[in-house]
Amino acid sequence: MTDKIINTGKIFTGVVVSDKMTNTIVVSLSYTTRHSLYKKIIKKNKKIYADNNLKAKMGDTVKVRETRPLSKLKRFTTLEIIKSAIID
Repeated sequence: MTDKIINTGKIFTGVVVSDKMTNTIVVSLSYTTRHSLYKKIIKKNKKIYADNNLKAKMGDTVKVRETRPLSKLKRFTTLEIIKSAIID
């Protein structure tokens, strides 16, 4: 059996905004888009629910991948923690 990583699904990078649920984190994906009429660049955010199998904490920057539906809202799983949050 080969140890090949199956790379199906889109991969996103975002910041963990909540880790209060059991085995679930809320990741905020921020992106910019251009307004269709006024042509101004607008910042937008999208919150997604991801499976927290790497024990990511609030404020961490994580990489998540799309997967099969894990629950009513969870459609992503955590691939890696890119940057840990600085705790004062």
